[in-house]
Amino acid sequence: MKTHPRDILLAAQAGAFALPVCDHYSGVASRMRKSLQLQAEMTAEFGTCVFDVTLDCEDGAPVGGEADHAALVTGLALAAVPEARVAVRVHPVDHPAFDADVATIAGQAASRLTHLMVPKVECVADVQRAVAAMDAAGATSLPLHVLIESPAAVHRAFDIAAHPRVQSLSFGLMDFVSAHGGAIPADGMGVTGQFSHPLVLRAKIEIASACHAHGKVPSHNVVTEFKDPAALQTAAHKAARELGYTRMWSIHPDQIRPILAAFAPEDREIHAAAGIIERAAAAEWAPVQFEGRLHDRASYRFYWQVLERAHQTGHAVPENMRHWFDPAPPTPLAAVQAVRH
Repeated sequence: MKTHPRDILLAAQAGAFALPVCDHYSGVASRMRKSLQLQAEMTAEFGTCVFDVTLDCEDGAPVGGEADHAALVTGLALAAVPEARVAVRVHPVDHPAFDADVATIAGQAASRLTHLMVPKVECVADVQRAVAAMDAAGATSLPLHVLIESPAAVHRAFDIAAHPRVQSLSFGLMDFVSAHGGAIPADGMGVTGQFSHPLVLRAKIEIASACHAHGKVPSHNVVTEFKDPAALQTAAHKAARELGYTRMWSIHPDQIRPILAAFAPEDREIHAAAGIIERAAAAEWAPVQFEGRLHDRASYRFYWQVLERAHQTGHAVPENMRHWFDPAPPTPLAAVQAVRH
């Protein structure tokens, strides 16, 4: 049997692992339960878990009710079906409830969580603080996701992304804009301004670049105009096609499928990738020509990643490539069905 492309096309600086392209947040008890139910329904629909659900303590817990909320999300995580992908956002490391959050949630439900999200991370010391708390709770292998939400944190993004326990960096748009003391206008938080204001755009690019430099996953911020599907589709497409993001937040169930669609490769890309990889494999991965262009292992890696993303986003892989995907990859990104408009 020919050597599998995954064993040949190694050493990509980014893409060391894959996560679902959508991370869905909810913090109110009824909505958290509905989010997990929706995840289960879509798992049944597609045959695999199709998006992450992150249960939120930071914005979901009422003041004074942090301990009860931590117990609630712990119970929900523990009760989720085995194939569920569930995470929790705790309070920031300088919040009085942080240690109790981690002790309760990571201490009891680490085996059921995909990761822990820590907001308002400013520096590597904050990452170390979070990791120490997770380790003290016994969650020594639980991945850490962090939110970059200030100009200083953006400046340190490369150092933060380099930490071995950090799996993903997310951009916190609202706090980032607010941190500028009015220097960025309010429309910088909207779907138009966030892609045109130089400071916001620079921050997004820095975070994506830091992630790719260290093989981590860059996750794009929310779109608050959740009743405007066209705005969401535009934002998701820009994040995926222009800014280098491979994942995006959802805050409303109607945002999930458009995000999946925007982050999926187009049919023409899939078929070109299949032709190139087929010819490369036949040549034992030596350089080949395809449609008038020369290709070698550098471009093979790119086109193989297109096929992987197609498989991971629910597209039917072309017939000549299906043998590479049967059985399924050992650590696949959750498959999704892209909905194109």
